[in-house]
Amino acid sequence: MNCRLYLITPPTLDDLAAFGHSLAAALDAGDVAALQLRLKDQPEVVIAAAHDMIAPMCLGRGVALILNDDPRLAAKLGCDGVHIGQSDMPIAEARRIMGKNAMIGVTCHDSRHLAMDAAEAGADYVAFGAFYPTATKETLYRPDPEILTIWQETMEIPCVAIGGITAENAGPLARAGADFVAVSAGVWNHPDGPAAAVKAINAAIAGPF
Repeated sequence: MNCRLYLITPPTLDDLAAFGHSLAAALDAGDVAALQLRLKDQPEVVIAAAHDMIAPMCLGRGVALILNDDPRLAAKLGCDGVHIGQSDMPIAEARRIMGKNAMIGVTCHDSRHLAMDAAEAGADYVAFGAFYPTATKETLYRPDPEILTIWQETMEIPCVAIGGITAENAGPLARAGADFVAVSAGVWNHPDGPAAAVKAINAAIAGPF
């Protein structure tokens, strides 16, 4: 399958209306498989307000809306899925809360062992990273792209590459075997704007490889 873009929101959304315009431009500029709403340490009311603006935009464009960290809130808001870290919640509990049809993704750092455990527990995708330096979040792990190749050759569920990914460096990860590249700052901070970034990333990861 071709590698696809998995977009992640900026860490804060101080001006929802302005972000809505940027998001619409990004989503209309090229293929975006999913959007993760990632507002760490923000009050539920702030996350809910962002969701209520973003959700119709995603629904109308066939983009899956995934909430970071919080299965209970994801279920309450009606998100398509949730992304959980190793310390957030067991996958079985997240599945019970979210339901059988929701997407559940799991952060697996640089560990095939953690990823295999997640797959066996019922995760819908696993995420490896950070592949490149990133200012979006503190990272302790730096996997080799070979982990994507090995995963692609041995496992069925998709893998996401994350961490410092831009249009300039996404191509090697797609060629290594990433089903999705997760990008935040590489889109929102692009010098020519989010729409140009989405176009450039899609060009960089066009396959199949």
